[in-house]
Formats: sequence, C-alpha cells, structure tokens
Amino acid sequence: MPEDLPLTKKDFENLLIEAVDEGLSSLGESSKQAILFHLDKGFNIGKNEIPNKIEDFTKAIEKIFGPGASFLQILIARRLYEKVGEVFESHESADFVFTKHVELVKQIFQKKERIETEEVLVVRRETEIEI
Repeated sequence: MPEDLPLTKKDFENLLIEAVDEGLSSLGESSKQAILFHLDKGFNIGKNEIPNKIEDFTKAIEKIFGPGASFLQILIARRLYEKVGEVFESHESADFVFTKHVELVKQIFQKKERIETEEVLVVRRETEIEI
C-alpha cells in the first residue's frame, strides 16, 4: 500500500486482530492457541472474525475467564490504543467496558484517517498547482 494513501476500515480491523493476538500472547503461545481454538470451535468466532463479532468475542472471553477477563481485555485495549498512537489511561477495572474502548479507538482511528486524507489532498493540490 503506498504511504500516501489513507488508512481503511480493513486496517483498523487488522490492528484490532493484532492487538487481540498480542494480548493473548501475553498468556503464552500454547495458551493463546488453545483460546483461539476454543473461540473458534466453542463460540464460532474465528480470529479474523473478531472485529465483526466484537460483542460475541467479549462475551466469550468473559465466559472463558470469568472475573479475570477484564485483565485480558485491558491488555488488548492497551495494545490497540498504542497501535493508533494513543495512550491508554486505565481507571478502575470494575468500570472498564471493553467494547466501549474498542469503539472509542475506532473513532480515534477514523478521525486520524480523515485528517490524513485531508493532508494528502492538500499536498496533491499543492503539487498540481506547482506543475
């Protein structure tokens, strides 16, 4: 993908998948693989389907880990914020709602995408004017 093209919805989905993968990796590679297998076979959520099934993914993680799910969700959220160049500011884990953070990061991503698109258009116009 050329560097001057804006990011896309697919790019955000890939960032989310990477953040999930990295969060699960913190549990160890064999644990990550076991969880991904369980998500796929037990909950019908393939790794690449997570962005489109984020509510189901969240419920599945909560069923698998119980009260410990928030720890993993915070790890994933932290990685997702980092991937869009933001800092995750965690409050109390009791108040943490994973899906709200995913939506917030998606909005940040889309805002940055619009700004990047506008900058590309300005540069292209300036280049056309110079020619």
